[in-house]
Amino acid sequence: MSSNQKRVHSNGKSSELFAGWSISEKSLVREEAKIKQLLLDLNQPCYVIQNENGVGVGHEIEKISSKSHNFSLSFAPALTGEELGSQEFKQDYGLKYAYHGGAMANGISSEEMVVALGKAGFMASFGAAGLLPKRIEKAIRTIQQELPHGPYLFNLIHSPNETALERQAVDLFLKYGICHVEASAFLKMTIPLVYYRVAGLHKKNNGEIEIRNRVMGKISRSEIATHFMSPPPQKLVQSILEQGAITEEQASLAEQVSMADDITVEADSGGHTDNQPLISLLPSIISLRDQLQETYGYSQQIRVGAAGGIGTPSSVLAAFAMGAAYVTTGSVNQSCVEAGTCEHTKKLLAQVGMADVMMAPASDMFEQGGQLQVVKRGTMFPMRAQKLYAFYKNYNSLEDIPTIEREELESEIFRKPLESVWEETQAYFMERDPEHLEEMKKHPKRIMALIFRWYLGVSSHWSNNGEKGREIDYQIWCGPSMGAFNAWAKNSCLEEPATRKVSDVAFHLMNGAAYLSRLQFLKIQGIHFPASFEKYRPVPRDRL
Repeated sequence: MSSNQKRVHSNGKSSELFAGWSISEKSLVREEAKIKQLLLDLNQPCYVIQNENGVGVGHEIEKISSKSHNFSLSFAPALTGEELGSQEFKQDYGLKYAYHGGAMANGISSEEMVVALGKAGFMASFGAAGLLPKRIEKAIRTIQQELPHGPYLFNLIHSPNETALERQAVDLFLKYGICHVEASAFLKMTIPLVYYRVAGLHKKNNGEIEIRNRVMGKISRSEIATHFMSPPPQKLVQSILEQGAITEEQASLAEQVSMADDITVEADSGGHTDNQPLISLLPSIISLRDQLQETYGYSQQIRVGAAGGIGTPSSVLAAFAMGAAYVTTGSVNQSCVEAGTCEHTKKLLAQVGMADVMMAPASDMFEQGGQLQVVKRGTMFPMRAQKLYAFYKNYNSLEDIPTIEREELESEIFRKPLESVWEETQAYFMERDPEHLEEMKKHPKRIMALIFRWYLGVSSHWSNNGEKGREIDYQIWCGPSMGAFNAWAKNSCLEEPATRKVSDVAFHLMNGAAYLSRLQFLKIQGIHFPASFEKYRPVPRDRL
């Protein structure tokens, strides 16, 4: 340790610490607890003073420096979770915190979750993906009643196999004045998404462009990020204009704005993911943003947030340190009280470790080989889903599957004849997208894919609804951040699912990041605290 470094603790029998106090080993832990409480008071600055009497820590210089005028000083400013991240992001969305609860499909990001986070100064997206328009409409009415002035977003997911649902969702958003959407799983820009964006463009009297429909694009690849950070494709804009859905002025304004206001960089997350490391992905996307900003000269710079692996205060702090404007959480919210998952799933998630997840075929991109990250502990879903995809790759129709293997599928996975599954599948698509169904029925291999997708689709609903007897087949989207969160929350007020309120999780992640940031600030100045100081543990908020 260099001569200018100070340790605010001792391994000896006694030590002259804390403004001249002579502390015995017996009382050392008690005094360290007092010092940590001072550091945890994030609304107050923290001064560390060293003089001939020892080391002192406090909120006011005068009270800890009165014994000597010869001292060295280190300082950490007041810093709360509300001050982390982009101030512009918070201002635009009306937030206290630069924190976003990301969309989880099938209403896992429920109305209750969106409202709870919104009322606490955070923001969340309703998980509209996979839901029918009438269910989305119900959620819109509930959320708008509870949060008439926001903040909230609705998820708009790109589903190549169900294009009608994307169009219907956009129509609903425009009908009810939904001004903020989280666009996810897009491989390219589509007419519904471009229509939503451009339909919200207006020119103010002073000549500035008003963007009424904000888009938060979730990406994990630079080529998709480029689509979102570029102006809307002119070919699509022209097509929408020819349909009479937008005005000439809006089509012209579209050349001057990007497709998204915010880009969420999704690293190793639950659900759809490319398993990219955030530490590499986030800086590269920020650099790409800077290049495109220089190319297009947007009046407002696109903000870049971080998602995937965000499950502890340390990961939150790391994201902000790398330049994230905001952080987005997903997996850790599924075990919370307000999540649209059943109690069995919540309890299982609370036991998940970092190694208890794996990749499995995705229902919405089954034919293309798309995968998502799910829980493997306590469920056979990922293994059974992989088996179905292997059948799809190896056979051209249901009739090609050997009898013994088909019987095994019916008895172990579907638990009913495949003909019955096909009848249910047809009824399902007749309600959602009948045109798509008629096209699929022309191809035996695609019929097989639809039947296999039945299992991949209902297994998520079983997890949400708590389908009895199907626990072994629950599909639970989850990334390794869940395991990191569980390890951090152990022996704290957030350990049990019954006490995991989504706003408390958000608060402690942000508050903990602010606390660790203050420690880092003091470390740079040569102050070294005990290892126990590096751990921020959640406590009930009424005790703070």
